[in-house]
Amino acid sequence: MIAAAGHPLVLVVDDELQIRRLMRLALDGAGYSVVEAETGGLGLAQAAARKPAVIILDVGLPDMSGIEVVRKLREWSQVPVLVVTVLAGEADKVAALDAGADDYLTKPFGTAELAARLRALLRRTHDGEETPSVKFGEIEVNFAARLVRRAGAEVKLTAKEYEFLRLLVAHRGKVITHRHILRELWGPKAEGNSHYLRVHMTHLRQKLESDPHRPRHLRTESGIGFRLVE
Repeated sequence: MIAAAGHPLVLVVDDELQIRRLMRLALDGAGYSVVEAETGGLGLAQAAARKPAVIILDVGLPDMSGIEVVRKLREWSQVPVLVVTVLAGEADKVAALDAGADDYLTKPFGTAELAARLRALLRRTHDGEETPSVKFGEIEVNFAARLVRRAGAEVKLTAKEYEFLRLLVAHRGKVITHRHILRELWGPKAEGNSHYLRVHMTHLRQKLESDPHRPRHLRTESGIGFRLVE
């Protein structure tokens, strides 16, 4: 998954030549190696042949949608996928994330934000989705002991709060949709009960955030889901 000279290899799948050129310039400058594809089919072929560290994928491709590309990719690979799209609607973003994408950016976006999202995806991949102990800010989560501490002091969480936090930590940096969380924690019949999430997230922020009203780590993606930011 690492290209020549130790640079992570990024596969950019976008049908707009100018966009690919801009991304190559930005990514080359940030220390990445880049390979390009202008269609979904070529993107899947490049993913199989080159084994990139991360994929940047446009939703609007000429031969198939980016969402279909993600679905096909997830049949055989868990490589991180950052979807980029001009579609700003919540339903489009949720569809991409539910298909298996790890994160999304809405065009236009800044190169600094693009680089930050890539670093987060690569860090999560290298760390593994769940390690024995994870720290972010003042918070430490010890999975082996099922123990959570804030500034060294133990924090008592209910079983469901702990499972909610565990899910966010395991996918830290990634947007987790409401539907996915409800399905994982309460089962498929609970997918419409988003009020469960509001209540438990409020409790988690009160217990873990220095300022629950301006959370640093437990972030809301409005109308879509939640993200844990380290």
